[in-house]
Amino acid sequence: MDDNPQLDKTADALKAQRFHMLEDIARELSAGDISFPTCFDAALQVRNVLKDANVSLRAVAQVVSLEPLVVTKLLRIANSVTHNQSGKLIVDVESALNRLGIEAARSIALAVAMDQLLRSRDLSAFADLSKDLWTHVLRTAAAASVLARTHTRINRDDAMLAGLVHDLGAFYMLYRAAQYEELRIRPDTVRHLIVQWHESIGESLMTVLGLPEHIIAAVREHDQPRPPVGELRTLSDVIYVANMLAGGIEEWSRTGTLLAEQHPELLNEAYVACLGDIETEFQSLKGALS
Repeated sequence: MDDNPQLDKTADALKAQRFHMLEDIARELSAGDISFPTCFDAALQVRNVLKDANVSLRAVAQVVSLEPLVVTKLLRIANSVTHNQSGKLIVDVESALNRLGIEAARSIALAVAMDQLLRSRDLSAFADLSKDLWTHVLRTAAAASVLARTHTRINRDDAMLAGLVHDLGAFYMLYRAAQYEELRIRPDTVRHLIVQWHESIGESLMTVLGLPEHIIAAVREHDQPRPPVGELRTLSDVIYVANMLAGGIEEWSRTGTLLAEQHPELLNEAYVACLGDIETEFQSLKGALS
């Protein structure tokens, strides 16, 4: 086998940029100043709706609910000491809007959405992956909402929120990877890194963003195998099954297909019976962004 110094140099550069990306992520999470794009269509829709000074609270809540980073920042501010003197934790957008006031909420959401739009060009190298990931996130959120409603007494807002943010770490890693030339031209390498790290980075990210602990706990290790879930007892169960019904990590990372023999939940008649409602909910979420 012939030695090729150029190949060695390229491999070294790729390895170095992988390390620097993870190092930068750790630094940003430690600093606590996080902003990055997820779905640009959602951010654009938020911006357009919030331009209307006469828009209703419910209309704002409906659109803002579909943009995970806007949701997390609104909830963090609404649950802060300044705005939550009663100590009552809220997890749904409309309650956050009621607590903050429409003007303050409009400013916060618009600032976040515009920041994301300004950064959107950064992810052009990963257009297919980001689109696949966003579709998976919407489908998981739809499945979580339906499963919570039909099989549990768990709050649907909690289920929807947890579904929307369960892969937030993957979006953040995409944004960080786009800062490095060697990674931009190797999307398969980035895909592999995300598969390995998105859960742990996502947990740290959601902690920095101030999401409620029960939401963070619900999405923790959502892609890790666990004993068969024959009954949905917790929000974590709901997200785990919803994630699988949406194709799991294999779907958006294009690393394979979930096998029913390894995941009996995919053959559970009670869950399978919800697929029609899940598709309807999914199409409704997509339609809201049209």
